[in-house]
Amino acid sequence: MTDALAIPATRVGSLVLPGPVLTASGTAGHSDELAAYVDLSAIGAVVVKSMASFEWQGNPAPRLHAIDNGMLNAVGLQGRGTAHWLQHDLPRLRARGARVVASIWGFRESEYASAARELAGVADELTAVEVNLSCPNLDHARSMFAHDAAQSSRVVAAVRRALPLNLPVWAKLSPNTDRLTEIAGVVVAAGADALVLVNTVLGMAIDTESRRPALGNGGGGLSGAAMHAVAVRSVFDVRAAHRDVPIIGAGGVSHAHDALELMMAGANAVQVGTATFADPRAVKKIQRDMVRWARRRGVGSWGEIVGSAH
Repeated sequence: MTDALAIPATRVGSLVLPGPVLTASGTAGHSDELAAYVDLSAIGAVVVKSMASFEWQGNPAPRLHAIDNGMLNAVGLQGRGTAHWLQHDLPRLRARGARVVASIWGFRESEYASAARELAGVADELTAVEVNLSCPNLDHARSMFAHDAAQSSRVVAAVRRALPLNLPVWAKLSPNTDRLTEIAGVVVAAGADALVLVNTVLGMAIDTESRRPALGNGGGGLSGAAMHAVAVRSVFDVRAAHRDVPIIGAGGVSHAHDALELMMAGANAVQVGTATFADPRAVKKIQRDMVRWARRRGVGSWGEIVGSAH
């Protein structure tokens, strides 16, 4: 029996996944880039880099900046668009046996809907669609959808209408607001089947020699261990306010205990992102170590862990 199947599968709403660990959007590429290091069929799912219904060049360089215990990024959602992804990237992922979560974005509601309509044609090949309401790396970052309950509701509703009802819609939210629990409730009411908590934290670094921002876009998103406590608090608060909503926790998961913290706070599953830059095998190792932790303690299902800190 493999580590991935050593205890019962992970449940996220109506979905049953073979493991509790997924990749995080933006860190595992658009396709099977991690397949050389990880059996993509053995992890929960591959969440691909967010894509729009159009090609987008992203932000000016430099786009990445290392900090203590984390990273700042301002890639800016560069991508070739959904049509290119459907033709070139999705087939490679499916050939690997991966469960695929397509992440989408747009500048306006209609662009989210356009991306969703393109994905509707391959709904039977997808595990879920993640609606990225919360990227802090574009010019509109400080008024992103995830900071506005009404806008978030309209976007999620538009995506939900564009997709078959049996394809789950996940809403990815931002921690950069004091209205997170309110917005979580609004997007669920609008049709989100689960919440992804959370995206990166707004941050900036200054180059003290040039006296200019270290990133070409000025500021960016802080990820990695430095923001893990923010993710744990976000998941905990949303779980307390919304007891029955499926949650996928994300933020600073570098080791099994980080993932278990998020599950104890209320996450049904977790995503691993920045850790894969330091070690492309991180997703596999974290899931393996979670299973070993559970075995040693006689845990029979992940449901015993979820929300246990409450």
